[in-house]
Amino acid sequence: MVWKPNVTVAAIVEQEGRFLLVEENTSQGVKLNQPAGHLECGETLIEAIKREVLEETAYIFEPEFTTGIQLWEKTSNDTTFLRVTFSGSVGQFFPNRELDTGIIQTVWLTPKEIENAAPRLRSPIVLNCVKDYVNGHIFPLSVIRP
Repeated sequence: MVWKPNVTVAAIVEQEGRFLLVEENTSQGVKLNQPAGHLECGETLIEAIKREVLEETAYIFEPEFTTGIQLWEKTSNDTTFLRVTFSGSVGQFFPNRELDTGIIQTVWLTPKEIENAAPRLRSPIVLNCVKDYVNGHIFPLSVIRP
């Protein structure tokens, strides 16, 4: 068997000290996550993150930086995720747009509220990415090559 990690993208969106998260149904119950999802065949990482944010939040997302690349192994099923996280801003909101399957709602939380919600986070990467962003771990998009 050939081992291959699942490539995912995620968005860090901060406005006035609050971060955009999604509340979603998972096999482990309702969890909080950044807008995130899998890279699809034929997409660039930038195209993937723009699509995922729109599908999960109904906001247009404009990536401005990358904040890191994380590797996380989900021990319950031995799946490994390679996650590329972007930070940026949201623009137009489409209030009548149906959110992706499993997404209950979007929420805006402070870093402290996210930390306090640790048991409800989809993975430890959610809080780690917020901390990276708050601590200035941002890199130009030019580090990502199509």
